[in-house]
Amino acid sequence: MVHNPGMPQPRKRLVSLSDTPYYHCISRCVRRAFLCGVDPVSGFDFSHRRGWIVERLKDLASVFAIDLCAYAVMSTHYHLVIRVDRERALAWSDEKVAERWLKLFRGPPLVQRLIAGERLGEAERQAAAVWIETWRHRLYDLSWFMRCLNESIARMANAEDHCSGRFWEGRFRSQALLDERSVLACMAYVDLNPIRAAMAATLETSDFTSIQERIQHPDAFELAPFSDQTSDTRAIPCRMIDYLQLVDWAGRAVDTQKRGNIPPDLPPILYRLGLDGHELLRYIADKPKRIASALGSVSRLRAFARSMGKQFIMGISLGRRLCPE
Repeated sequence: MVHNPGMPQPRKRLVSLSDTPYYHCISRCVRRAFLCGVDPVSGFDFSHRRGWIVERLKDLASVFAIDLCAYAVMSTHYHLVIRVDRERALAWSDEKVAERWLKLFRGPPLVQRLIAGERLGEAERQAAAVWIETWRHRLYDLSWFMRCLNESIARMANAEDHCSGRFWEGRFRSQALLDERSVLACMAYVDLNPIRAAMAATLETSDFTSIQERIQHPDAFELAPFSDQTSDTRAIPCRMIDYLQLVDWAGRAVDTQKRGNIPPDLPPILYRLGLDGHELLRYIADKPKRIASALGSVSRLRAFARSMGKQFIMGISLGRRLCPE
């Protein structure tokens, strides 16, 4: 059977934690309607739902072994850049796993009794252990994270609208970010969404974005920290000041009509990462018809394709331009 690159792919063919823990995720409202903004047809304002999504994201980040690197909640869709921390979940005790999962779901009475400190028989303890091990894997599963986010928002919106049916347009889309350059470029792309859409003029006024959150609350515990120390595996691999300079520069320089007009004050991080300023602005300004399944250098893309059992992977030309070897 010939693979059609436009067909949705099973999540296991898009996520490989052995290749990268970083992923860019997108969910769109059904029919791309303004279900989280001001509906131009009816005039109804649903902007408050953007706040729902941000609050739910923070709640889930405190439960899952998934770190929130960047987010932007728009009127018809949202973007996330997340880091999956499988090792952290595997290191949790059974009690911690159960406590975290039970913040989201009731769970069987058997496990509730275990957490309450009741004595269980051997067969009961083994049954509880099976449940807990299942939850442990779900707590670092990207699909479960997105499911817990999207289903709760859909229920709240449908209850508000006194209706039923789909709120989100099918499955969420995910893109593997294979190296430091692709992570930071994608984060900048996400954080600059409101500016690109002319919904905000500055980073400070870009509502419902991680960049605004970082500026207003530099120590926000819900967001993944920055660090240029290679020993800190949970941190985004650069200094926060470097990232803020990168996004601020790109936000002022990006112009969808004049892509060749790049100011001379290039932030130093571009040189350190080997990122081409022209290509970064081109990437940020473009609105692709569909995102590539991965972003990174050509060698990393080809290695990722082999891990996924593919002979071809979208994104080679973009990787060659944005993340040269």
